[in-house]
Amino acid sequence: DRVIINVSGLRFETHLSTLERFPKTLLGDEKKRKKYFDALNDEYFFDRNRPSFNAILYYYQSGGRLHRPSNVPTDVFTEEVRFYQLDSATLEKYYKDEGYEKPLPKPLPRNPLRRKLWLMFEYPDSSLEARFVALLSVTVIMLSIIIFCLETLPYFRPHKFSDNDETENATGNVTKPTAEDDMPKFTDKFFMIESVCIIYFIFELVCRFICCPNVMDFITDFMNVIDLIAIIPYLITLVTMLAKSSSSFGNQAMSFAVVRVIRLVRVFRIFKLSRYSKGLQILGQTIRSSSKELGMLIFFLLICVVIFSSAVYFAEMDIVNTDFRSIPEAFWWALVTMTTVGYGDMYPRVLLDTSGKLIGSMCAVVGVLINALPAPLIIPNFNYFRNSQTQRKNK
Repeated sequence: DRVIINVSGLRFETHLSTLERFPKTLLGDEKKRKKYFDALNDEYFFDRNRPSFNAILYYYQSGGRLHRPSNVPTDVFTEEVRFYQLDSATLEKYYKDEGYEKPLPKPLPRNPLRRKLWLMFEYPDSSLEARFVALLSVTVIMLSIIIFCLETLPYFRPHKFSDNDETENATGNVTKPTAEDDMPKFTDKFFMIESVCIIYFIFELVCRFICCPNVMDFITDFMNVIDLIAIIPYLITLVTMLAKSSSSFGNQAMSFAVVRVIRLVRVFRIFKLSRYSKGLQILGQTIRSSSKELGMLIFFLLICVVIFSSAVYFAEMDIVNTDFRSIPEAFWWALVTMTTVGYGDMYPRVLLDTSGKLIGSMCAVVGVLINALPAPLIIPNFNYFRNSQTQRKNK
């Protein structure tokens, strides 16, 4: 009744009845495991990962409990679980315990024309036309971002005559001082290019909205919210420009402040690239699945910032020209020191007493250790999503 299982030279021994608890798995099905039987040594031989098999065998012994060994990477253990063909319910529970989201089936419209358009705009790898649309969208997004950056150069900034007093130069000519004009003009080349980009963004968003299989899911989708945010700044700027040209327009200073804020929001258009970039999608999935680790990093960082800010404040409180006039002002110094940035605008000024420098040294060392803590936990998540993306692409 006892069975010997050889996994890359490491032998395991268990009862046959233990394996037959799960008859649909590789080890539980006699026909499936038969091809791995070594008649010469009277054992089953598997050229697989040895540390992972401890958890696989415990799955049979415990009646279905699966736990990944801490010394086995996530992607390696996931591959072993699939090889031994454990049941789907166990695999789903394993994904949930590891913090991974099960990929949902892609909902598609029933109408053939809407389905074709939806695939074209939503899934770049579905067809050649979809890849062309994705390339065009990426080009328009990059053009919009480049325009956003170039128009801030001093050479391209529009100027207007200011309301300050006129000045007379040495030759007797009267000149009026100029100031930067925050409000773009309809004839501005950058504004015209921006208008073309926005027209394409609106066209793309409307087409995807018309063809979407579920309106509520479309409205609540984060990427669609980003698409809407990419359009709204232009529309508000356009309304402000029309109001400025109107005689009934009043507070121009307030409109300029609004335009400046809205122009800043345009930078979020760069997130539209994540719809067409697998790398950005993997990065987003990694951050979402590693939220606990990142939260732990921020929590530890805040604790240490408060501790070292308090320590350096009390160490330097008797110094006349100290930079640490209060504990909240010392937060900035502790943060840039722990993140190894070190701008140098704030530093301990005690020359004879080494307490301030000692606190700064400890702050820097502790910061390096804390920043390195989440890396071993986040990297396996990144590898998992990257391998999953590669497997889906190969399929």
